Amino acid sequence: MRAGLVGVDFGKGDFAASLDELSQLALTAGAETITSIACKRSSPDAALFVGSGKADEIAHAVIDLALDIIIFNHALSPAQQRNLERHLKVRVVDRTSLILDIFAQRAKSHEGKVQVELAQLQHLATRLVRGWTHLERQKGGIGLRGPGETQLETDRRLLGERVKMLKAKMEKLHKQRETQRRARGRNKTFSVSLVGYTNAGKSTLFNTLTKAGSYAANQLFATLDTTSRRLYLEGVGNIVVSDTVGFIRDLPHQLVASFRATLEETIHADLLLHVVDAGSSVRNDQIEQVNHVLKEIGADHIPQLLVWNKIDQTVLDPGLDRDEYGKIERVFLSAKTGVGLDILRSAIVELMQDSAAYTSEIDDETHGLPSVLQ
Repeated sequence: MRAGLVGVDFGKGDFAASLDELSQLALTAGAETITSIACKRSSPDAALFVGSGKADEIAHAVIDLALDIIIFNHALSPAQQRNLERHLKVRVVDRTSLILDIFAQRAKSHEGKVQVELAQLQHLATRLVRGWTHLERQKGGIGLRGPGETQLETDRRLLGERVKMLKAKMEKLHKQRETQRRARGRNKTFSVSLVGYTNAGKSTLFNTLTKAGSYAANQLFATLDTTSRRLYLEGVGNIVVSDTVGFIRDLPHQLVASFRATLEETIHADLLLHVVDAGSSVRNDQIEQVNHVLKEIGADHIPQLLVWNKIDQTVLDPGLDRDEYGKIERVFLSAKTGVGLDILRSAIVELMQDSAAYTSEIDDETHGLPSVLQ
C-alpha cells in the first residue's frame, strides 16, 4: 500500500523525530511511505486540518504518485476526515486509527483481541462514515432492523450492543487477573513490571533476564500481551517479572482505557523497570511520555528504576547512577549483548532489600504500640 504522510508543525517538540516515528508506524502497519508532506501552522484548520492550499498540494501528490492512502500525524475530527476524503478522493487515516490498526494486527491472545476491538469500536462509533453492515451480517440482517430505522441507526445500535458485550467480557477477564494477583500477593511474591516507550527493548530485556521466549523484534508494538515469568535472584529468592505493552506519544485514550486490564500488572507492581532507548535522540521526551501514561493509569506512585538500554549503540559504559541519598536511580546496559545485566540484577536485589527493610521497620514500630492502637 502506497502511503503519503502529512505532518503539521505547530512548534511543539521535535517535529522531525515525530514524522520519522509516523513513518515507522506506517511501515509497521504494512504501508510503504512514498512521500512526506509537511507544513507549519499556529492552529489546525477547522474543515481540513491543513488548510485548502495544502490540501490541494496533497491531492496533486495523490494523483502524481498514485497514492492509496494519506496518513496524518495527528488526531482528526470525524468532520475533518470526511472533508479530506472528499477532497483527496482517497482513504485518509489519522494517527489514532493507525495505532489502533497496528494493535489489531498484533493482538494474539483472546484478551488482547477483545481489548483492541473494544478500543476500535469506541473510536469508530464517532465516525460512522461508511456504514457497519458487516456487524449486521454477523448477526443475520433479516428481521433485525426495526421499523423505520435508517442504516446508520441500525449500525449505531449494533455497534452499541457489540461494545456492551465486549465490556462484559473485559470485566470477566479483569476478575480473572485480580484472582491471579491476589494469589501472588498471598505468597508475598515481589513483582517487577517492565515499562517504556515502544521499541525501547523491553521484550529483549525480559527474554534475557528470564530466559523466556517472548516475541521481540525491532518494530513498534511487538508486544501487546502481558507475559509474566518467575526469576530467581541470589539473596532474595523468586520474583515475578512482567513484560507489558509499549507506550507512545499521544497513545489513544481508547487504548489506554481498553488496555487497563493488561496495564494493571503495572499498577500492582512493587517496582517498575522503566526501559529507555539510550541511543534515541528524543529519549528524554520518550521518558516524559511514558511517565504521562503511567500517571494516567494510576501507576506514577510506584518506585521506578530507569534502565538505559542499547548502550552497545552508544559510547556509554555499563554501570549505575545513584542519587544524592545513595539510592540507585539509573542502570546502563545492553539487553542484546548482555553487558550490564549483572548490575541490573544486583540493583533489583538492593532495591528489594531496601523495600523489605522499610516494611519490617514499620512492622517493628507497630508491634511496639499499645494493643488498642494496633
